[in-house]
Amino acid sequence: MTHEHVVVVTTTDSEDAAQSLAAAAVEARLGACAQIVGPITSVYRWQGAVETDREWRVEVKTAGDRADELVALLTERHGYDVPEVVVSPLVGGHADYLEWLVGETR
Repeated sequence: MTHEHVVVVTTTDSEDAAQSLAAAAVEARLGACAQIVGPITSVYRWQGAVETDREWRVEVKTAGDRADELVALLTERHGYDVPEVVVSPLVGGHADYLEWLVGETR
């Protein structure tokens, strides 16, 4: 099932990298808006070891039919070998905002 509106989230290792990913998404009209949150602390398992790193989260709001292209763009431009890129549905919101969101991704 494709949701009409989604948030696509990724994390990266620097504020500059986060800004670059956010700008690329919005410039390509694959996202209407992107926010950068950070720094955050991420704890994860990688190559058999538990790692702790400082990261920045990029949250991109987009129309559901743009999500696959946005995931591809973020993955292609990302500096990580296996970047976190996840899509979560928006189940509601301010109607005017959601209409704007779709319009900005056309």
